[in-house]
Amino acid sequence: MNVRVLIVCASMLLISARKKPPATAPPPPTVQVAVVVQQDVPIFREWIGTLDGFVNADIKPQVAGYIQKQAYQEGTFVREGELLFLIDPRNYQDAVDQAKSTLNHNEAALAKVRLDVKRDKELIAAQAITRQQLDNDEAAERQAAANVESARAALRQAQLSRGWAQVTSPITGIVGIAQVQVGNLVNTSTTMTTVSQVDPIKAQFNISEREYLRSAQGNHWVEPGQSGKAALDLILEDGSIYPHPGSVIVVNRQVSQQTGTIAVQGSFPNPGNILRPGQYAKVRAAVETRKGALLVPQRAISELQGTYQLAVVVDGKVEVRPVKTADQVGTMWIIDKGVRAGDKVIVSDYSRLRPGTPVNAVPASDGAKPSQTPSPTASSSGP
Repeated sequence: MNVRVLIVCASMLLISARKKPPATAPPPPTVQVAVVVQQDVPIFREWIGTLDGFVNADIKPQVAGYIQKQAYQEGTFVREGELLFLIDPRNYQDAVDQAKSTLNHNEAALAKVRLDVKRDKELIAAQAITRQQLDNDEAAERQAAANVESARAALRQAQLSRGWAQVTSPITGIVGIAQVQVGNLVNTSTTMTTVSQVDPIKAQFNISEREYLRSAQGNHWVEPGQSGKAALDLILEDGSIYPHPGSVIVVNRQVSQQTGTIAVQGSFPNPGNILRPGQYAKVRAAVETRKGALLVPQRAISELQGTYQLAVVVDGKVEVRPVKTADQVGTMWIIDKGVRAGDKVIVSDYSRLRPGTPVNAVPASDGAKPSQTPSPTASSSGP
């Protein structure tokens, strides 16, 4: 009886197992993809540069003396001819007064000699004096006239010295911190302060000889005077791009034998005098344009033993391809070989996926879409 029960139970279990539906396969993994886009891309280069005043004028007095007054506020904007310092002018005023007195004396002497010559000419006509007397008086007239001209020159020099006691700015710009104080004795070798013209302002940087030759044979961006075309961008210390583009104004006459670079100066508008001499900056310029460049997000590319590869979704399956990278453009990379326009490259982690694995491809987030206009940065040679 027990054996029969066991046989019946086993038969029922066997029948039940045969009627159980088969297990379903797991869904394919989901990956994020971005479409390879093809477009013309400007290739930029960056160089480390520093800012400098367009003109930097060291203020030195042309006369010696004690400083009576500082007439400007340090670090402010001054105009050409504006008073900066006043040197004690009393000695120079005395020299002016003395020169005026000498001039008046010489002019009076000249007037007397001229009267003598006029009288001599009347007397010699009447044969009342000798010819020698007239010759002597005419020579005295010439001497007196020369003395007058000399006195006038001395007066002008004295007046200049008195005027130079007022030390003014030779240019319009930003005036620096004073290097002297009221009461200091200064002379013609003393630097009192510096005035810098900062609008426009110069950016100085060096480019390699190869970069210079490439640009000279291409779009000539390093050549000055290119119809006023703006060719330079300025990247400030905080990473922001200066809103006013500039242009090249000077390319040095020679390549440095020590560094193999050539010095370049660019000019940038500086409204409001925000930029100051000595400030650090990066200078950026588009040196070429890649026609029909293929762009993929940087995070789609992985490095393996010195080679670069990425994964592409083809007919719903993973296909791993080696690629040849070129320049970086923002968060995108230019691919020279390995992909075509319209390919869907995987931008999420695919390291656990084998080639041929079925996947569910979904569009990547906006930050990984290559169809967006890339932000140009300095190019390099690998991811």
